[in-house]
Amino acid sequence: MSRPDVAADPQPEPAARASRFADLRERFTQPVLVANLVGQIGIVVTGGAVRLTGSGLGCSTWPQCEPGQFAPVFHEAATYHRFVEFGNRTLTGVLGVLAVLVILVVWTDRRRSPAYRWLGFAPLVGVAAQAVIGGVIVLLHLHPAWVSLHFLVSMLLVVTSTLLVHRSQEGDGAPVPVVGPAVRRLAPVLAVLMAVVLVLGTITTGAGPHSGDEEVGYRIAVDPYLMARVHAASAWLFVGVLAALLWLNRRGPAVLRRRGWVMVALVALQGVIGYVQVATDLPVLLVLLHMLGAALLAGGTTRYLLTFRTRA
Repeated sequence: MSRPDVAADPQPEPAARASRFADLRERFTQPVLVANLVGQIGIVVTGGAVRLTGSGLGCSTWPQCEPGQFAPVFHEAATYHRFVEFGNRTLTGVLGVLAVLVILVVWTDRRRSPAYRWLGFAPLVGVAAQAVIGGVIVLLHLHPAWVSLHFLVSMLLVVTSTLLVHRSQEGDGAPVPVVGPAVRRLAPVLAVLMAVVLVLGTITTGAGPHSGDEEVGYRIAVDPYLMARVHAASAWLFVGVLAALLWLNRRGPAVLRRRGWVMVALVALQGVIGYVQVATDLPVLLVLLHMLGAALLAGGTTRYLLTFRTRA
């Protein structure tokens, strides 16, 4: 007896496929955006390791590590520098993949505002820019201006990635302040001081013994102790403005006060590391932790300031 014909399962309708993709997007938006933020902070650490170990020219060319070799090859004469440098380059590739995923989960969400959706392209643009800057650094033999720019662009990417995480958790209505006029006037001051602290910190590092070149004691020809004092003064100004904001927000929403205490912890930790590293002749591990703290403080400051308003 012949078997009755079994009809093939129909292909999913376009609406069903769209619904399935929307469900996946809802599930993975936060993990993707958080992973991107963690990666942007992580590459600050690996980039710092490259600089602190003098591995900036561990790979002699770009985008290949050595002429005719994309990855470093281990042999008896090989130093660890090329592997440190290549590890940092590899993380850049991971960030590139994450940046594409960010576009998929942000740009395709047509329920959201164009401003939020366009923001989803920022990580990919930043990673591409960082790859070019990294190549220029190698070709120009660690030119200090480009090395400094490399770090500062990473800080900007941390800020942008934090903004993406925050914006994904709120609506697209007009921003409504939850703080008073005095706080709104001080908020931009804190943001500007954060940028000043980062720039001065970069110059201070470039003027000191961990500038990234084992043959040259510094990459930026200024007095490192003077720059350290100027950098510390800008940090204390930042602390003063933050203290004023914390006092003005002492009766604000619970989430604002909670993130304020997070800022206190980040600033205190960063300050302790900064003073201890100077008192102990700048050990590599403490300098690396200071760079990590800078990235965390940049993200924390962004998150704190964004809490000053809400969106419907």
